[in-house]
Amino acid sequence: MAAEHAEHALTPTSYISHHLSFMTHPIGNTPFMSVNVDSLVMSVLLGILGCGFMWLVVRGATAAVPGKRQAMVELAVEFVNEQVKSIFHGNISFIAPLALTVFVWVFLMNAMDFLPVDISAYIYEHVFGLEKWRQVPTADINTTFGLSIAVWVLMIFYSIKAKGLGGWFHELTCSPFGGHPVLWIPNFLFNLVEYISKPLSHSLRLYGNMYAGEIIFLLLGLWAATGLAGTFFGALLSTGWAIFHILIVALQAYIFMMLTIVYVAMAHESH
Repeated sequence: MAAEHAEHALTPTSYISHHLSFMTHPIGNTPFMSVNVDSLVMSVLLGILGCGFMWLVVRGATAAVPGKRQAMVELAVEFVNEQVKSIFHGNISFIAPLALTVFVWVFLMNAMDFLPVDISAYIYEHVFGLEKWRQVPTADINTTFGLSIAVWVLMIFYSIKAKGLGGWFHELTCSPFGGHPVLWIPNFLFNLVEYISKPLSHSLRLYGNMYAGEIIFLLLGLWAATGLAGTFFGALLSTGWAIFHILIVALQAYIFMMLTIVYVAMAHESH
């Protein structure tokens, strides 16, 4: 019995690996394709929550003195519109709602990091029967890559729409070094690097910050389990990190939104 208890004893490695394990479901019979159910479900639920909240506030909007919720939404809409207008000088009827959606959605996904890890894990396991469940979708690189690739596809779509397929292909092969046939391959390779680097930097920046924040919360939780002094200092530092993390959560949502605006705006411009 003692050996069995020691085998199942919680260690720092098992504690962290448990909290960083995804609920993965394979796709088909291949071992190379699977979906992280927790990231997908949390992303969809938070997207519905964010869009539903905005819809309810707009539906009940009044021209009289706005309430707190309406005032908050109006400030968010005006802030996003100002950011879009400062970068994109065309019709903002699509890009402004896109930027607002991206900001609200990413902010909500990032904000899941504020929920206490151990309490949430206990609820997921003992209430919902989910032994493995990651609650921060943006700490999953698949989520951030999915978001960045969607923006990348929009960037290519609007580039072709603004310049035409021929104009877009001409830009790929004739800029920035010139249109001489000898320079077509160097131009294409240069633009290829640019096209590949955009979704990489867009996704990895958000993922790296949220994953690092999650690791720090786990390390502070481990410290809190070392004894009375560890509990005190762990709780104190966790509170301080949570307050600082508010800035990171909002800042990363803002940066992701701004890069989305910049990339779509660049698609309408010529080199």
